[in-house]
Amino acid sequence: MLADSILEGLNPEQLRAVETTEGPLLVLAGAGSGKTRVLTSRIAYLIGVCGIPTDSILAVTFTNKAAGEMRERVEKMLGPISGNLWISTFHSMCVRILRRDIGALERSRGFVIYDDADSLSVSKQVLKRHGLDPRQYEPKKLRWRIDEWKNQGLLPAAAASQASDIDDELSAELYAS
Repeated sequence: MLADSILEGLNPEQLRAVETTEGPLLVLAGAGSGKTRVLTSRIAYLIGVCGIPTDSILAVTFTNKAAGEMRERVEKMLGPISGNLWISTFHSMCVRILRRDIGALERSRGFVIYDDADSLSVSKQVLKRHGLDPRQYEPKKLRWRIDEWKNQGLLPAAAASQASDIDDELSAELYAS
């Protein structure tokens, strides 16, 4: 029986965590205590025993390695029915959701996510394109200012209207380019 194979070898606390299917559940334990085993067994239990569709379950972890290991463990317990299961890192989950739903924001699915080095490089390029020396006009300060505006949801025109000094005015002009 599938339930028996999923629950096999779990201690009473682990068993209780796996079989708790209603409401929130906190699994708090030290390293090597079987947290990943509990989580993967719980996912398998929800799908294989409770009949929850795989596309109704989301498991999020911090590293690609942990996500891969969790996916492998669930596949080993359930076989091919685990194929559509979302087990990913926070970053890859968010990118997947954005790519799927970006049309609602009237944006292209072909967006690129820049890391700090990439965005700093773009800031330097923008300064040079406008004939400004990146050693005189700090690219990090420009990047920070534009990031602040973006976090406030301000597009370039709104940022320009809120500019309070000459540095803000220049940053807003560069933001618009």
